[in-house]
Amino acid sequence: MLFFTTILVVIIQRVIELLIARRNEIWMKKQGAYEVGKEHYKWIVILHTLFFVSFLFEVVYFGLKPAVWWFVPFLMFILAQMGRVWSLTSLGEFWNTKIIVLPGANVVAKGPYQYMRHPNYVIVGLEIITLPLIFQAYGTAVIFTILNAIVLSVRIRQEEEALREVTNYEEQFNGRYRFIPTVEKD
Repeated sequence: MLFFTTILVVIIQRVIELLIARRNEIWMKKQGAYEVGKEHYKWIVILHTLFFVSFLFEVVYFGLKPAVWWFVPFLMFILAQMGRVWSLTSLGEFWNTKIIVLPGANVVAKGPYQYMRHPNYVIVGLEIITLPLIFQAYGTAVIFTILNAIVLSVRIRQEEEALREVTNYEEQFNGRYRFIPTVEKD
């Protein structure tokens, strides 16, 4: 019961996020924004869909139960959810599941973005590894962590290139790591 409740909550969360992303996309395009990386976006959708299919299959088919140490990945997953909300609210109307860039915009550098360039991708990576670990779905955790890294290696390169071309991305994030938090000293 815990497994199905967990997966249902996460899927509902993702659907709500897609609705928010669509609303934000419409707003941004009205401001003159455009989409970059359409070619790879379908792979992100496929990856995340297959993640849930694999996770569901592995747990149900093998009759997996929560690990004895389930609270460790569960706590990390909850922290990731808090980070997700922090990232999304920090970006506000600029947050999206697609790469939507607004020429001339100042990139958001508040919330977790003041410490690293891509906190949301770190959070997604944590979710992809911790959620299956709660239920000992090791195959899903390993395979989709690797696939996510491959897809993100393309996405991040395209996103950063687009942002460098039309925003203040370079000056804002110069010297800040992609995934490792840094604190600037005054």
